[in-house]
Amino acid sequence: MSENWRRAGWAGAAIGVIAAGAAAGVAVERITVGRGMRRKARLALDAAGDYGSLRGTEGTCRAEDATELHYEVDELVEDGKRRRLRRKPEPRATVVFCHGYCLSQDSWHFQRAALRGVVRAVYWDQRSHGRSARGLAQADGEPLTIEQLGRDLKAVVDATAPEGPLILVGHSMGGMTIMGFAEQYPDLVRDRVVGVALVGTSGGRLDEVTYGLPAVGMGAVRRILPGVLKALGSQVELVEKGRRATADLFAGMIKMYSFGSRDVDPGVARFAERLIEATPIDVVAEFYPAFQTHDKSAALQQFAGIPVTVVAGDKDMITPPGHSEAIKDLLPAAELVVLESTGHLMMLERPETVTRLLTELLARTGAVAVPVATNVGVHGRSTAGSTAQPGTGS
Repeated sequence: MSENWRRAGWAGAAIGVIAAGAAAGVAVERITVGRGMRRKARLALDAAGDYGSLRGTEGTCRAEDATELHYEVDELVEDGKRRRLRRKPEPRATVVFCHGYCLSQDSWHFQRAALRGVVRAVYWDQRSHGRSARGLAQADGEPLTIEQLGRDLKAVVDATAPEGPLILVGHSMGGMTIMGFAEQYPDLVRDRVVGVALVGTSGGRLDEVTYGLPAVGMGAVRRILPGVLKALGSQVELVEKGRRATADLFAGMIKMYSFGSRDVDPGVARFAERLIEATPIDVVAEFYPAFQTHDKSAALQQFAGIPVTVVAGDKDMITPPGHSEAIKDLLPAAELVVLESTGHLMMLERPETVTRLLTELLARTGAVAVPVATNVGVHGRSTAGSTAQPGTGS
């Protein structure tokens, strides 16, 4: 343990550069705004915004290791004509939303609000996140893998949509979960998946990401970071107390790595902060190593021949746009949209644009008759069929 803590000290010095930009802003804020006022502002933002408040029909299912996974279903609102039909209708398409690392199903708040009643949708919390239980396999010392997350998705699909077409939507880790699912269940993908949206995600080579830091020294940081996280994860209470004590700096870092523009609604920024800070440090430690070895490029071929939308943020330092471009190279028929002045949490930073792209995908799959109206100003450039141009409405 002493060796891990010694490494933690070195790593802290090495990766402390990450916080430099955030710390500068926090320093100015500390001079001009008192701690009590900052705390009151956070509480006011929490009370004023209803972000994350949408709920559906709740349920749970069991993963292969008996971990309890929490899901919610928003049902399609049927029209009267369909209800009067005497013959048994064909199963409706189901859209399954998979959230990212250190988030929860609530990260899809804006898309959920727009799609309620328009399409049947399933939102679920990945193991050890949100309302799902802590991973039992991880409690027994088994490393977390992307393959396991793919099997978790299969359990959710079996419980919530055992028949009918599927549209899979994944952000960051959620997109990787979909790739793990496709790799292990190619027959199911071929028979039932009619559309896929991959938002701010990667098919592999995440071990090359520098997180906006100089490449020099990142190799050493990567080698010791898993041990550092493990050491921190063994002292959860101490670390969480430290996170609370440095809430201002933590919030600044979240904003820097989540968003690419300066005009983010403070309520949305605070919502992102709450989502991320709700993830315990030991969960952060459990999941991190899986991303460094993640490689599901071959699995992406399972989506050839169906509509695929790939969305990236040009300021994303977690899964840089080059990773989305690599997915496009593997799936030439996919639509790639790169959102300008946008970071990693693009479904929160550019909610109307992301929602429009998703509803256009749903229209192409036949899940909805026409795209949902969203009053969107498009902040992006696209390829493979999209006519959107930066700064135009569509």
